Amino acid sequence: MALPARFIDLKVEIASAYPDFEQNATRSWVEILEEMDKVTKKIIEEGVNYIPEVDFAHLENLNREEVEKIKRRGSVVIRNVVPDEQAVKWKEELKEFVTVNPTVEGEGVRLMTTKFDSWTKPQVQARSHPNVLAATAWLNNLYTTSSENKETSLKGVDLSVPLTYADRFRIRKPGVSWDLHPPHVDGGTIERWEDVSFRRCFEQIFQGNWRSHDPFGLEGRLDARSSLYGRPNQSSIFRTFQGWLAMSETAPTQGTLKVFPDVLLSNAYTLLRPFFTPLVPVDSTGIYDGKNWKFDLSTPDFPGIIPRDGGYAGPRPTPELYPNMRLNEAMTSVPRVYPGDTVFWHCDVVHSVETEHTGTGDSAVMYIPAVPLTPQNQAYIERQKETFLTGQRPPDFPKGPGEAEYIGVGTMEDVIGKMGQRAMGLVA
Repeated sequence: MALPARFIDLKVEIASAYPDFEQNATRSWVEILEEMDKVTKKIIEEGVNYIPEVDFAHLENLNREEVEKIKRRGSVVIRNVVPDEQAVKWKEELKEFVTVNPTVEGEGVRLMTTKFDSWTKPQVQARSHPNVLAATAWLNNLYTTSSENKETSLKGVDLSVPLTYADRFRIRKPGVSWDLHPPHVDGGTIERWEDVSFRRCFEQIFQGNWRSHDPFGLEGRLDARSSLYGRPNQSSIFRTFQGWLAMSETAPTQGTLKVFPDVLLSNAYTLLRPFFTPLVPVDSTGIYDGKNWKFDLSTPDFPGIIPRDGGYAGPRPTPELYPNMRLNEAMTSVPRVYPGDTVFWHCDVVHSVETEHTGTGDSAVMYIPAVPLTPQNQAYIERQKETFLTGQRPPDFPKGPGEAEYIGVGTMEDVIGKMGQRAMGLVA
């Protein structure tokens, strides 16, 4: 679908904002394609072993190399966050919730249950579980600031205070093909280029210093507007990582998550992609040579950005639009997980859900991201708190009937501990 002509002006604005943009971007593009060629081959060779894994009990004892691997790959499996029996119990309670509340909305109960409402007892309990909150706080603290005036730039920010973002759960049944979530990036679409604060997150890329880009820099993130158009299902908060808690055993080919496990490289490629047009067929070997691409500001195209619901969806990379990422092969399934394990992926990571579920049991997860205390996030939590207390849908989600009258809705009594209450915005 055609994008508005004003996006040509947006490209020109960006190019004009950085000295020698064409020269630096063209040099960077050649380097990025060379690096992408090497890294994608390595990812394909190593497969699931490329995704870092760590036990929850060892989080605080990881060495620098292990932490840097998690940051570069942008994804991690954290095991044994919640006891197995607790996670399994939550799954059974969620299945019961769907059974006793037949009007619960989901994306095809025959295929799965993806609840639009978010205040079931298991979800409220899981989000406020002390281990879940501790894991997300650890992830939040991977972010840093290089600002000289940290006291001012970090006013109202505490990465060690985790907040909760009410999201959905999924119980996917085996044996049915499902293609609702191809490779995509959440947490901002055209806003990555259009919003000046958001653009600051990628300033090194635009300046021609893509190798110095830090996906974990706080500059820009704190004020970034990731939802300029108010599109339903578009997150308006800063999630350092998206994530889910496994409630069942799930392995590759069994409807699990897939990621492109190099957030530095995918960011550099994605942010510069709109400024280049291929000169050779995208399925030819020549596409891996930067000399076969042309710097181009003449079209409004931002590949992978799609008009939707009065706003935009994406970026949604495809093999045709993002040929150098070798998406058909380099999108990597996360390792086998067990009930109580968690999977987290950086907010910029390209991710998808497997189209096939070849297993014999449910693939069940609760979506629980990592959310730090920031002024913008706290303001959202205050609005979200009201929807919890009244049994309505959270602010970022489509408007519709709430679940106040449902059987099995969570209450204040289901929020675990003081930290859980703080995360929900119920206490200061």
